[in-house]
This record gives sequence, C-alpha cells and structure tokens, in this order.
Amino acid sequence: MIALNVRPATPTDAALLARLNDFVHAVHAAERPDVFRADPPATELTSIFDGLLARENAVAFVAESSGRPIGYATATLHHRQGDALTRPRSFVFLEHLAVDPEAGRAGVGTALVDAVRTAGRDAGCSAFLTDVWDFNKNALAFFEAVGFAPMRRFLEQPL
Repeated sequence: MIALNVRPATPTDAALLARLNDFVHAVHAAERPDVFRADPPATELTSIFDGLLARENAVAFVAESSGRPIGYATATLHHRQGDALTRPRSFVFLEHLAVDPEAGRAGVGTALVDAVRTAGRDAGCSAFLTDVWDFNKNALAFFEAVGFAPMRRFLEQPL
C-alpha cells in the first residue's frame, strides 16, 4: 500500500485532471476509435474539466502520493423529482475515474470511490451510480469489487 492523500479538487486543478485523464482515455480511444478521439487537444480537454469543476452539483477529488497526483474522480449530484412513473430520487453519478497505471492495485481507485460515496451520502443521496463501457473488463471488475451491481444496459446497433 502506498501513502495516499485524497483531497477535494479545486477549479485550479482542471489542467491536472486533463493530464490524468490520459490514463483512462487512451483505453477508450484504442477500443472505440469511432467514438473517442485519439489525441484530444489539451486546451479543449482542460476546458471540459473547467466546465465540470464549475458546476454547482459537481464533486471531484484528486489522489496524491508523496505530493504527486496519481488519480482523480469526478461526479455529479442529482436530486430528481418524482412523476407519474418514477419516485423522487437523489443520487451521485461517478463520471470519471482515472488512476496512474504505476499506482494500480494500491487502493487509489477505491479511495477515490470512497470519497465520492461519502460526498454523495453527505449531500443526502441514497444511491451511487456510474457507467462503464462493456469492453473495459478491468473497470467492470473493479466496480463490482467496490460494491456496484448492474442495473441497466445500453445496447448499440450500427446503422
């Protein structure tokens, strides 16, 4: 196990999150080049994270070891009113999770997920959701290991 510090991300972390995103984005771009750009411009990626961190309902965390950033998680808090079909529901949705492969299997991902889970509970959420691309077997196994279970499937058919 490594010495680990998980701290809330700040708006000044946008470029850092953009850089750390490379670890997970490369996997997506390799598996689904029809969906993901191989080399997104750093300025555009930083702008995406600027926008995400500015959202009122955003929560984000950075994991550091010996002062070096090695992972991050971003999520959004949702409070939905019920309607004729659904009950009111509050949940936290994990949007991004990335860990430096050199720090893999050291508890970094689990610590980041725990931080998001706690933020969701503190905000009154009763559920924790995420989505995973079907090709990403490592992510699927990780999320199941930290307590997630399948609840819905998206299916695709090329036209």
